[in-house]
Amino acid sequence: MLDNCIFCKIVAGQIPSKLIHDDDDLIAFHDINPAAPVHVLIVPKQHIATLSDCTENHVALLGKMMLLAPKLAQQLGCGYEVDETGKAGGGFKTLFNTGPDGGQEVYHLHLHVIGGPKPWRGQR
Repeated sequence: MLDNCIFCKIVAGQIPSKLIHDDDDLIAFHDINPAAPVHVLIVPKQHIATLSDCTENHVALLGKMMLLAPKLAQQLGCGYEVDETGKAGGGFKTLFNTGPDGGQEVYHLHLHVIGGPKPWRGQR
């Protein structure tokens, strides 16, 4: 844990969050500045600054993060579904921001899960 890392403090329970998942390796909570109706962050409990800092030792952790994303999206009402006629609906976006040019603001690895009705995407 890093003393000055807001996500480490959330993991440690020092800062409250709207937690939606907690296991031995990961927590997930609602973003405090959501970009869409559904916007959650999946955060490893281990401090890793960026995706670029991950190694072969993090493969299982990254896989666990990616597999949790659709489960949370479904739970929050934006899972991807195909009906009996073959029409697709719903869906969500997953995003890792890495480094300053990648838009990363908190230097603790985290996966955004973003979804909800289309107007947030600027489409009609």
